[in-house]
Amino acid sequence: MFKKSIPLVLAFVLLAANAFAEKPIIKLVSTPYACAITSTNLAAAVLERAGYETEITMASVSIMWKAIEMGDADVSLAAWLPATHGSYYAKTRDKIENYGPNTKGARLGWVVPKYVTIDSITELNANKGKFNNEIIGIAPSAGLMILSDKAVKDYDLDLELRVSSGAAMTVMLGEAIRDNKWIVVTGWSPHWKFGRWDLKYLEDPKGVLGGAEEIVTIARKGLSEDDPKAAAILDRIYWDIEVMQAEMFKNEEDGADPKKNAQAFLDAHPEMLKKWLGE
Repeated sequence: MFKKSIPLVLAFVLLAANAFAEKPIIKLVSTPYACAITSTNLAAAVLERAGYETEITMASVSIMWKAIEMGDADVSLAAWLPATHGSYYAKTRDKIENYGPNTKGARLGWVVPKYVTIDSITELNANKGKFNNEIIGIAPSAGLMILSDKAVKDYDLDLELRVSSGAAMTVMLGEAIRDNKWIVVTGWSPHWKFGRWDLKYLEDPKGVLGGAEEIVTIARKGLSEDDPKAAAILDRIYWDIEVMQAEMFKNEEDGADPKKNAQAFLDAHPEMLKKWLGE
């Protein structure tokens, strides 16, 4: 009787061991910008539905690229190509995996409230006093700032490019709009600010700030071999810019949790989830 019970006991032991087996972990790295945070949490939610655990690390643009290059992180959904992060990609393209765009139709530029009566970067010098002699920028390592610094020189502008952060930039933009003041900021789409305020891009006749951009998913070299299932899921994740921007706006509400919002989005869009999972 005792001997016959051993296989049954072993079966229960194996089941218990499987139940507590560690899930594979995918490490995601994101820049601290609204679009990157939204897409990164979406990808994490999709991967978790596929049986993975996820870790999200926030980093500057330069550190994000270095983390993927060195294999310290598995994936990022925050690479802007071809222009914004072009210099980073040129140095690492043979050391990473490129899964293509997760969003198309992105762009960079300098943004002003619609009530501002100029329409081009070429008009800034003549109105520099109205802008307090400054252009409100973001973090210095951002591709947009690298291009903006070039634009200041190429247009021979008499305004200072002020280093800030994405969050501080939007605070200053909101305060200026509240007081009906003129302000010019470094901006990009997708971004929730276009859903909150009436804004416009200044024309860039020299094309210094680039044209249409794609937000691309990049991964460490070897991920597709180490975990082809995860790589395939990440390769399939794509959503339209309008849908993404709506989710970004939700994440800016008081007390919003981007990860919970991502899970709610998947619950509301089961067909998209199935497609991304390859079902």
